[in-house]
Amino acid sequence: MKIGIIDYGMGNLFSVEQAIKRLGYEVLVSADKEELFATDALILPGVGAFKDAMKRLQETNLDSLINEVEKSNKPLLGICLGMQLLFQGSTENGNGKGLGIFKGEIERFAGINDDGIAYRVPHMGWNELQFAQHPEWLQENEMTGDHFVYFVHSYFATNIDQAELVAFAHYGNEQVPGIVQKGSITGMQFHPEKSSEFGVLLLKQWLDGVKKGVVV
Repeated sequence: MKIGIIDYGMGNLFSVEQAIKRLGYEVLVSADKEELFATDALILPGVGAFKDAMKRLQETNLDSLINEVEKSNKPLLGICLGMQLLFQGSTENGNGKGLGIFKGEIERFAGINDDGIAYRVPHMGWNELQFAQHPEWLQENEMTGDHFVYFVHSYFATNIDQAELVAFAHYGNEQVPGIVQKGSITGMQFHPEKSSEFGVLLLKQWLDGVKKGVVV
């Protein structure tokens, strides 16, 4: 099985590529739409600012690839900023339009909780995932021990469709969507490839789910 990593110039591709290879899957890193669409599943990474990333996707015409992926039910995983791009828009550096696959807006952490106490922004470090549901690709019996993953972000998804929420973490006074899914499209706000054994397990389960045909 071959996994395509979408290279639009704004992602830490190496760590994701190496993690997938270690899990036994072939990887193609490319900006070519035809090559990417011929793979079994796609990963949309992302590091940086929302508007810059959307501009790069549009300039490379890779935004249209993602629209085609959604229509064809090809599995796609957005990681960190890659997940945020799948929402309707973002308030980062002024309002910007996203890919619109998931309902909701990307907004900045307020930095002050309901009690008026300041908390650090960005949300950076280990936090525990709590699961709202378990899609078929998530093998609950394998998810033993702690469920901590590694986050690095100042913006998070708000006003989402709760039916699309798979897992979340708490930070400040916010419920932070950690995993979302709509059909064949999945998003992870954290970095699974940098999240020790549990994060790698989640990435493995998603990849294995693609292979089994249950990420649809």
